[in-house]
Amino acid sequence: MAISQQPSILSLPQINPGVCTVLEYLIIKFPYVDSQVWLQRITDGKVHRQDGSLITPQCPFKTQQRIFYYREVENEPIIPFKETIIFQDNHILVAYKPHFLPVTPGGLFVNECLQNRLRNSTGITDLQALHRLDRVTAGLVIFSKNTQTRHCYHELFKTKKIQKTYQAIAKISNEKNLIGQQWEIKNRLEPAVPRFRMKVSDGPFNSHSLIKCVEQSNQHALFELNPVTGKTHQLRVHMESLGWPILHDKYYPTLEPLSADNYQSPLQLLAKTLQFIDPVTLQQRKFTFDGELSLPY
Repeated sequence: MAISQQPSILSLPQINPGVCTVLEYLIIKFPYVDSQVWLQRITDGKVHRQDGSLITPQCPFKTQQRIFYYREVENEPIIPFKETIIFQDNHILVAYKPHFLPVTPGGLFVNECLQNRLRNSTGITDLQALHRLDRVTAGLVIFSKNTQTRHCYHELFKTKKIQKTYQAIAKISNEKNLIGQQWEIKNRLEPAVPRFRMKVSDGPFNSHSLIKCVEQSNQHALFELNPVTGKTHQLRVHMESLGWPILHDKYYPTLEPLSADNYQSPLQLLAKTLQFIDPVTLQQRKFTFDGELSLPY
């Protein structure tokens, strides 16, 4: 059994959904967790309030109360790839995330994520990711080290004042020379079925990407991608919309059956460069991962 080293935090909603106790709310909030599991966690002292006082099975539901609990999974996978710290100062840490490693806890992953690995290796328990990458995507992630300046960097992402450059490889067939060609994609992305996938829908655009082909072989091409917006799976859907889904993508164009990770065939998508003016130091920052995606020949 893997148990999270850091608590997850849940704020009880302002409107009571029709329950009497915190336990009842946790049961309806997390329908995929058996009610007996929640009861056992509470009995074992693994659910508490912000002040550390324990939640009991009889504790009444109180709106907007913050509840702390520790995620558990039976068999947590261990990802056999290593992260690398690229840069750090008093405010931020920039690290390379390998394929298959989540940025933060989720699903089957509790402690095996980039954030917890870095907290353990650096001893910085307040380290917090400022943005996300898909688990199957590799590349650069920025973390906040300083709680006093964290809001400055959150604002950087909120106001879209950070330039991101990705690389992707896609299979092409009987294509003319694509090198140097560019595409601007603007469309509306909304959740599909199942909801973890996205689809292009009618209506005003909410996603925007710039895509350029920089290298080409007989059956594959390397693309440079600059997302202007940051919708879920945006680059993966935009590449598919051009007719070139990213190599080894299990979601697009077709959702493949659930299967174990194939470490020999990672999604060919890399968050390679992050560029911005540091809101605290006012310095021009540019971080680039030295590794490259390689075209199959």
